[in-house]
Amino acid sequence: MARVVLIEDDVEIRRLVAAALSEQGHDVESAAMAMDGLQLAVKGSPDLVLLDLGLPDLDGTELLRMIRSVSEVPIIVITARGADDVVVKTLDAGADDYLTKPFSLKQLEARVRAVLRRGSAAVADGPIRVGELMLDAASREVTLAGDRLDLSPKEFDLLHALAARSGDVISKRELMAEVWREPYGGSERTVDVHLSWLRSKLGESAQEPRYLHTIHGVGVKLVDPSV
Repeated sequence: MARVVLIEDDVEIRRLVAAALSEQGHDVESAAMAMDGLQLAVKGSPDLVLLDLGLPDLDGTELLRMIRSVSEVPIIVITARGADDVVVKTLDAGADDYLTKPFSLKQLEARVRAVLRRGSAAVADGPIRVGELMLDAASREVTLAGDRLDLSPKEFDLLHALAARSGDVISKRELMAEVWREPYGGSERTVDVHLSWLRSKLGESAQEPRYLHTIHGVGVKLVDPSV
């Protein structure tokens, strides 16, 4: 059973989703307004947040950023907005998955299971060390030579995906699927931008790589620079 916060202003959708997840054994709290939902998401320590973007008192994208500034809780966005640029912007802002209305309850239930499963696996994983780089999935902290790095949620997820398979070349399409949940769409430019930000924080560049190496036409790998 998971604690789920549902932030959705449509009464019927809120009722149907809450009922479906409750039948799956989850404890669901819901809110129709962004500020009420923020209180539930921050103070209630939920395992998952379902967030509509079209809220009456505040745009859901802004609420997403507010939640992300104080919490790493997994967030699935459920919205009628399906334009590619909106999807990319929302995922880059910290959403873990994106579901466009209208959607089936079975699909939503499957996505909830997948996101919760990934969260459980991340907590179960022990710290990963690659050279002087240390990643702790449970605390979502990264240190380099003992100094803590300030990473965004997606920067951490991208670095963790590469570190978990250090030495292996991973294609950008694989990274889009694993980190951004976009196996068949989305721009690989999103990966490039986040890699650029990571390189800056790791004190390297694409021209002078240490940890992050791009294999042109193939993908990216993270390596121990001392080896």
